[in-house]
Amino acid sequence: MKRYVNLAVTVAAVAATVLPALASGPGDWWVLPLAVASSVPVLWRDRALLPVAVVVGVATTVSASFGAPPLLPVGPLVCLYTFAARASRPVRLLGVALTAAGLLVSLLYPRPDVEVLRYLSVAYLFAYALGTSARARRTQAVALAERDRRLAGERAAAVLRERTRIARDLHDILTHAVGVMIVQAEAGPLLVRHQPDRADATFATIAATGRDAVVQLRRAVGSLYEPADQPLDQPDLDHLPVLVERVRAAGLDAVLTVSSPPSASGGHSSRGGAVDPPLAPPADVGVAAYRIVQESLTNVLRHAGARSVRIRLDYAANSLTVSVTDDGRGDRASDDGRPGYGIVGMRERAHACGGTLLTGPASEGHGFTVTASLPLSAPAVI
Repeated sequence: MKRYVNLAVTVAAVAATVLPALASGPGDWWVLPLAVASSVPVLWRDRALLPVAVVVGVATTVSASFGAPPLLPVGPLVCLYTFAARASRPVRLLGVALTAAGLLVSLLYPRPDVEVLRYLSVAYLFAYALGTSARARRTQAVALAERDRRLAGERAAAVLRERTRIARDLHDILTHAVGVMIVQAEAGPLLVRHQPDRADATFATIAATGRDAVVQLRRAVGSLYEPADQPLDQPDLDHLPVLVERVRAAGLDAVLTVSSPPSASGGHSSRGGAVDPPLAPPADVGVAAYRIVQESLTNVLRHAGARSVRIRLDYAANSLTVSVTDDGRGDRASDDGRPGYGIVGMRERAHACGGTLLTGPASEGHGFTVTASLPLSAPAVI
């Protein structure tokens, strides 16, 4: 398309310059070649703007200085428009200077013609203003395209973050529920034979775990259809006692301890009672702390071979430290011997709210410890 526009502009320039020269009759022989030289080269202005402008400008200046019939300098006007619309700032300034010099020479030599100078000055100013307007429109179009590209990238990143969050939630919900149900189901036949009074409680725990998993799965999947700014109903620290009690029902001696900062009242331990945190953590921190504890307990049930686990919530002035320590094996591997995704997901949850997560063998005796340090306040914006 641009090629045909350029060709049309060249044809118009040649017609506006050469045809009047032909119509003036058999005058001086040099008028027609100068008219051609001042119009035809604009066809190549996109490839070599400066050389074309020099040729067109010199031909127009010589023609006017030698007394050719007064014609509208279409070629120089087109070149000046191109300077304003497409050239860089240094080239643009050079083009304006050359055009002004040629205009002054052609109108002041051999004799001044103020009226024609005024008329052509307006034409040149209009051509330059038209080119500047085209440059501004093109710059605006580029800026709008860049903004659209950036917004599209931000939307894609937001979708990816949301998918990652939902994937982590589904992983945590399923692995915890299935882990508890597997442990209870494996113990069920033995209890039916030897302790039938406990068998009913075991199967009730399996049913309750399955129902809770179904509810959480519905919430996680339902969030796909919620508006982006709609708050999601997710478990937080208030749900930890229920989680600990479910793990205890699976046969693991689980103890939850909440430690207050020195200025607050002393900490307390819980085997299923309500947790009253000294400081109210942000929503994302509460959800991350719950999911980290949930995934840690799931790993203990499935891989550790532990008999007991200790969960601690240590509140400091600006941070919450969550630690889960068991007395089982000191390694963490999936059933096929390969590292699982649980620790990776916990670390991503901690990093997402500005915290850190450390894992490794317990400091005393056998076992494994997961420690997450989470901020209780948003980082300051500098």
